[in-house]
Amino acid sequence: MTLIALGLNHLTAPVNLREQVAFDADSASQALLALGREPGVEEAMILSTCNRTELYVSVSAGAEGVPQAWLSRHHQLTAGKLDEFLYRHDEDAAVRHMFRVATGLDSMVLGEPQILGQVKDAYQQARDAQMLRAPMERLLQHTFAVAKRVRTDTRIGAHTVSVAFTAVRLAEQVFADLRQACVLLIGAGDTIELAARHLVDKQVRRLIVANRTLENAQELASRHGGYAIALQDLPQHLADADIVISSTAARQPIVTHGMVEKAIVARRRKPMFMVDIAVPRDIDASVGDLDDVFLYGIDDLRQVIDDNRRSREAAAREADAIIDLQVERYMAWRRALGLRNPAVDLRQHAELYRDEVLEKARAMIARGKSPDEALAFLANTLTNKLLHHPSARLREAALSGDMDLLHAAGRLYGIDEKREVGEE
Repeated sequence: MTLIALGLNHLTAPVNLREQVAFDADSASQALLALGREPGVEEAMILSTCNRTELYVSVSAGAEGVPQAWLSRHHQLTAGKLDEFLYRHDEDAAVRHMFRVATGLDSMVLGEPQILGQVKDAYQQARDAQMLRAPMERLLQHTFAVAKRVRTDTRIGAHTVSVAFTAVRLAEQVFADLRQACVLLIGAGDTIELAARHLVDKQVRRLIVANRTLENAQELASRHGGYAIALQDLPQHLADADIVISSTAARQPIVTHGMVEKAIVARRRKPMFMVDIAVPRDIDASVGDLDDVFLYGIDDLRQVIDDNRRSREAAAREADAIIDLQVERYMAWRRALGLRNPAVDLRQHAELYRDEVLEKARAMIARGKSPDEALAFLANTLTNKLLHHPSARLREAALSGDMDLLHAAGRLYGIDEKREVGEE
């Protein structure tokens, strides 16, 4: 089998293309089953976040092109549309890529911790779909161990600036004093939770949380002193918001051009700052054309994030050194899967000899031979059969002066160790 990591991310593809190939939790489960039915696909996992969509696939010989063809076909894209935006890593390069993704080394925010949780979610989803076998199961467990070690042994996570924090920091640049601002958060996931924490630290005047499931919005709002609304009530509250931060898993825009246009009129042209950190996007891109609206997308945050990247680059180099070592360890294990284990063959041969001689010994007893005679035959014959080929090869080695084989035999049978113990 060949291990392949195939995908696109914030460095290789614009957001409008990333949202076309994104999977939400429900669609990813069904897609995994469809991918698993493709010819030659042995194992599969789909990782889809706001910054990347990746397939991790083990395929049989001749099926190396199947994942890319399936990805385009599944999303109903014209042939070749993704070609210039995709990256592909095979075997050890795929392992290294997975390690770097899980440790945050491949993230827009260098060292950000949320990606590890997303990898774990993707892993669980693949397990539930029964799309993992021993090689990829071992790889994922190794990945989690590597990510933990990198966090422990380096400062890659020190002073990490999350996307949520970056959104709040950008808002602070527009509104010098967030204590006078009303903030509307759309969604109730981890990113919005982080944004809420940062906003509470900034002592925002008012916090509104909107979500499709009102109970989830109420739970989040209650933890941070906010007010919860259902998503369908968004148009009535949009005009109250000086700042809007949105991150949901919706497939279509939640905030439309018309909604924001009406809100701006109701606000008497008072500016509105909006950050859309969802992929696919929650806020219609045309909203950015409205006067008095400052709309930022996930890709617009990159400059702010890059300013905080340099302090963690030394730690990233240390993390890469750890990853290089762990890649080789995993690949050594994977290569061993393809090797024939001589210990298994040796045991099978020994068991065949044992069964053959045991049957003859039983036959001797059945013919009237004494048990002692049968046991002596069993011991002598089995010893001769097991030692015949090794003894012949060792005699040849002694005659030819093959000391490597003689020493190897000593180590194999523990003869050297016994001699050393006896000499003591």
